[in-house]
Amino acid sequence: MRLYLASTSPARLALLRSAGIEPVTVAPDVDEDAVAAAAAATQGAALIPSALVGLLARAKAEAVYRELTAVGRDQGLVLGGDSVFVIDGVTYGKPHTPEKAWERWQLQRGRTGQLYSGHWLIEHDPAVEAGAGAALAVGAVAVADVTFADDISDAELDAYIATGEPLAVAGAFTIDSLGAPFITHVSGDPSTVVGLSLPTLRRLVRELGHEWPSLWNRV
Repeated sequence: MRLYLASTSPARLALLRSAGIEPVTVAPDVDEDAVAAAAAATQGAALIPSALVGLLARAKAEAVYRELTAVGRDQGLVLGGDSVFVIDGVTYGKPHTPEKAWERWQLQRGRTGQLYSGHWLIEHDPAVEAGAGAALAVGAVAVADVTFADDISDAELDAYIATGEPLAVAGAFTIDSLGAPFITHVSGDPSTVVGLSLPTLRRLVRELGHEWPSLWNRV
Protein backbone atom coordinates (compact mmCIF):
# COMPACT_ATOMS: atom_id res chain seq x y z
CA MET A 1 0.00 0.00 0.00
CA ARG A 2 1.47 3.33 -1.08
CA LEU A 3 1.60 6.14 1.50
CA TYR A 4 1.46 9.74 0.27
CA LEU A 5 2.92 12.12 2.85
CA ALA A 6 1.32 15.56 2.62
CA SER A 7 4.32 17.22 4.22
CA THR A 8 7.81 18.44 3.42
CA SER A 9 9.05 17.81 6.98
CA PRO A 10 12.42 16.01 6.94
CA ALA A 11 11.72 14.70 10.44
CA ARG A 12 8.43 13.05 9.46
CA LEU A 13 10.06 11.56 6.37
CA ALA A 14 12.98 10.17 8.39
CA LEU A 15 10.61 8.76 11.00
CA LEU A 16 8.55 6.89 8.40
CA ARG A 17 11.70 5.58 6.75
CA SER A 18 12.94 4.27 10.09
CA ALA A 19 9.63 2.41 10.41
CA GLY A 20 10.09 0.69 7.05
CA ILE A 21 8.02 3.06 4.92
CA GLU A 22 9.26 5.07 1.94
CA PRO A 23 6.40 7.53 1.34
CA VAL A 24 5.72 9.62 -1.72
CA THR A 25 6.10 13.18 -0.46
CA VAL A 26 3.80 15.85 -1.87
CA ALA A 27 3.95 19.45 -0.67
CA PRO A 28 0.45 20.58 0.36
CA ASP A 29 -0.69 23.91 -1.05
CA VAL A 30 -2.23 25.20 2.18
CA ASP A 31 -2.07 28.64 3.79
CA GLU A 32 -2.03 27.47 7.41
CA ASP A 33 -2.51 30.93 8.90
CA ALA A 34 -5.52 31.58 6.69
CA VAL A 35 -7.12 28.24 7.54
CA ALA A 36 -6.64 28.81 11.27
CA ALA A 37 -7.89 32.40 11.06
CA ALA A 38 -11.01 31.37 9.16
CA ALA A 39 -11.83 28.69 11.73
CA ALA A 40 -11.27 31.11 14.60
CA ALA A 41 -13.53 33.70 12.95
CA THR A 42 -16.25 31.10 12.50
CA GLN A 43 -16.27 30.06 16.14
CA GLY A 44 -15.41 33.48 17.55
CA ALA A 45 -12.22 32.40 19.30
CA ALA A 46 -8.87 30.79 18.61
CA LEU A 47 -8.97 27.02 18.34
CA ILE A 48 -7.72 24.90 21.22
CA PRO A 49 -4.44 23.08 20.37
CA SER A 50 -5.97 19.68 19.62
CA ALA A 51 -8.55 21.23 17.30
CA LEU A 52 -5.95 23.39 15.57
CA VAL A 53 -3.55 20.55 14.70
CA GLY A 54 -6.45 18.35 13.66
CA LEU A 55 -7.81 21.04 11.36
CA LEU A 56 -4.46 21.76 9.71
CA ALA A 57 -3.60 18.08 9.31
CA ARG A 58 -6.94 17.58 7.57
CA ALA A 59 -6.46 20.64 5.32
CA LYS A 60 -3.06 19.37 4.18
CA ALA A 61 -4.26 15.84 3.52
CA GLU A 62 -7.30 17.05 1.60
CA ALA A 63 -5.22 19.43 -0.53
CA VAL A 64 -2.92 16.60 -1.59
CA TYR A 65 -5.84 14.22 -2.04
CA ARG A 66 -7.44 16.64 -4.50
CA GLU A 67 -4.17 16.92 -6.39
CA LEU A 68 -3.71 13.14 -6.60
CA THR A 69 -7.28 12.68 -7.78
CA ALA A 70 -6.89 15.38 -10.44
CA VAL A 71 -3.77 13.83 -11.95
CA GLY A 72 -4.87 10.21 -11.59
CA ARG A 73 -2.14 8.96 -9.25
CA ASP A 74 -2.09 5.35 -8.02
CA GLN A 75 -4.15 4.12 -5.11
CA GLY A 76 -2.78 4.82 -1.66
CA LEU A 77 -3.27 6.47 1.69
CA VAL A 78 -2.79 10.24 2.04
CA LEU A 79 -1.40 11.42 5.37
CA GLY A 80 -1.51 14.99 6.60
CA GLY A 81 0.09 16.12 9.85
CA ASP A 82 0.61 19.21 11.95
CA SER A 83 2.17 19.99 15.34
CA VAL A 84 2.16 22.74 17.96
CA PHE A 85 3.79 23.13 21.35
CA VAL A 86 1.89 24.45 24.36
CA ILE A 87 3.30 25.92 27.57
CA ASP A 88 1.47 28.05 30.11
CA GLY A 89 -1.66 27.57 28.02
CA VAL A 90 -0.12 29.40 25.04
CA THR A 91 0.16 27.66 21.66
CA TYR A 92 3.43 27.97 19.77
CA GLY A 93 4.25 26.90 16.23
CA LYS A 94 7.55 27.48 14.42
CA PRO A 95 9.48 30.50 15.70
CA HIS A 96 11.07 31.29 12.29
CA THR A 97 13.51 33.85 13.75
CA PRO A 98 16.43 33.49 16.22
CA GLU A 99 14.91 36.16 18.45
CA LYS A 100 11.63 34.28 18.84
CA ALA A 101 13.44 30.97 19.34
CA TRP A 102 15.47 32.57 22.15
CA GLU A 103 12.29 33.87 23.81
CA ARG A 104 10.70 30.43 23.63
CA TRP A 105 13.68 28.79 25.29
CA GLN A 106 13.64 31.32 28.13
CA LEU A 107 10.08 30.17 28.81
CA GLN A 108 10.59 26.42 28.53
CA ARG A 109 14.06 25.83 29.98
CA GLY A 110 13.65 23.61 33.06
CA ARG A 111 9.92 23.23 32.52
CA THR A 112 7.35 20.89 30.96
CA GLY A 113 5.08 21.58 27.99
CA GLN A 114 2.82 19.60 25.69
CA LEU A 115 3.49 18.71 22.07
CA TYR A 116 0.31 18.11 20.05
CA SER A 117 0.46 16.26 16.72
CA GLY A 118 -2.57 16.01 14.46
CA HIS A 119 -3.09 13.27 11.87
CA TRP A 120 -5.56 12.95 9.00
CA LEU A 121 -5.56 9.89 6.75
CA ILE A 122 -7.56 9.63 3.51
CA GLU A 123 -8.01 6.57 1.31
CA HIS A 124 -7.23 7.51 -2.28
CA ASP A 125 -8.86 4.89 -4.50
CA PRO A 126 -9.32 5.85 -8.18
CA ALA A 127 -11.84 3.04 -8.69
CA VAL A 128 -14.10 4.41 -5.96
CA GLU A 129 -13.62 8.00 -7.11
CA ALA A 130 -14.49 7.08 -10.69
CA GLY A 131 -17.85 5.93 -9.42
CA ALA A 132 -18.35 9.19 -7.51
CA GLY A 133 -17.95 7.36 -4.23
CA ALA A 134 -16.93 9.22 -1.10
CA ALA A 135 -13.35 8.82 0.08
CA LEU A 136 -12.91 7.25 3.50
CA ALA A 137 -11.00 9.37 6.00
CA VAL A 138 -10.05 9.17 9.67
CA GLY A 139 -8.16 11.43 12.04
CA ALA A 140 -6.70 11.62 15.52
CA VAL A 141 -4.56 13.84 17.72
CA ALA A 142 -1.71 12.61 19.94
CA VAL A 143 -0.10 14.54 22.78
CA ALA A 144 3.09 14.07 24.77
CA ASP A 145 4.56 15.95 27.72
CA VAL A 146 8.11 17.20 27.16
CA THR A 147 10.42 18.23 30.03
CA PHE A 148 13.54 20.30 29.38
CA ALA A 149 16.76 20.32 31.35
CA ASP A 150 17.06 23.09 33.93
CA ASP A 151 20.83 23.55 33.55
CA ILE A 152 20.96 24.59 29.88
CA SER A 153 23.36 27.51 29.61
CA ASP A 154 22.87 30.61 27.52
CA ALA A 155 25.95 29.64 25.55
CA GLU A 156 24.41 26.28 24.69
CA LEU A 157 21.21 27.98 23.58
CA ASP A 158 23.11 30.48 21.48
CA ALA A 159 24.95 27.64 19.74
CA TYR A 160 21.79 25.61 19.22
CA ILE A 161 19.80 28.51 17.80
CA ALA A 162 22.73 29.44 15.55
CA THR A 163 22.42 26.04 13.83
CA GLY A 164 19.02 27.14 12.48
CA GLU A 165 17.40 23.87 13.49
CA PRO A 166 14.95 25.26 16.07
CA LEU A 167 13.67 27.98 13.75
CA ALA A 168 11.62 25.62 11.58
CA VAL A 169 10.08 23.25 14.14
CA ALA A 170 7.13 23.58 16.52
CA GLY A 171 8.29 24.66 19.96
CA ALA A 172 11.80 25.53 18.71
CA PHE A 173 13.21 22.10 19.55
CA THR A 174 13.69 18.58 18.22
CA ILE A 175 13.90 15.24 19.98
CA ASP A 176 15.50 13.39 17.08
CA SER A 177 18.42 15.66 16.32
CA LEU A 178 20.49 18.45 17.91
CA GLY A 179 17.83 19.34 20.48
CA ALA A 180 17.65 15.86 22.02
CA PRO A 181 20.30 16.42 24.75
CA PHE A 182 18.27 19.31 26.16
CA ILE A 183 15.23 17.08 26.84
CA THR A 184 15.21 15.08 30.06
CA HIS A 185 11.83 13.36 29.94
CA VAL A 186 8.97 12.56 27.57
CA SER A 187 5.65 11.25 28.83
CA GLY A 188 3.73 9.69 25.97
CA ASP A 189 4.70 8.31 22.57
CA PRO A 190 8.13 9.80 21.71
CA SER A 191 7.38 9.84 17.97
CA THR A 192 4.58 12.30 18.70
CA VAL A 193 7.29 14.82 19.59
CA VAL A 194 8.91 14.27 16.19
CA GLY A 195 5.61 15.35 14.64
CA LEU A 196 4.01 12.04 13.73
CA SER A 197 2.80 9.43 16.22
CA LEU A 198 3.53 6.03 14.69
CA PRO A 199 1.16 4.13 17.05
CA THR A 200 -1.60 6.61 16.18
CA LEU A 201 -0.92 6.24 12.46
CA ARG A 202 -0.97 2.44 12.77
CA ARG A 203 -4.40 2.62 14.41
CA LEU A 204 -5.74 4.91 11.68
CA VAL A 205 -4.40 2.62 8.95
CA ARG A 206 -6.26 -0.28 10.54
CA GLU A 207 -9.43 1.81 10.86
CA LEU A 208 -9.36 2.14 7.07
CA GLY A 209 -9.19 -1.65 6.75
CA HIS A 210 -5.46 -2.14 6.10
CA GLU A 211 -2.74 -3.86 8.07
CA TRP A 212 0.32 -1.86 9.07
CA PRO A 213 2.85 -4.24 7.41
CA SER A 214 1.20 -3.57 4.04
CA LEU A 215 2.93 -0.16 4.11
CA TRP A 216 6.43 -1.61 4.51
CA ASN A 217 8.38 -1.04 1.31
CA ARG A 218 11.95 -0.51 2.54
CA VAL A 219 14.51 -3.27 2.89
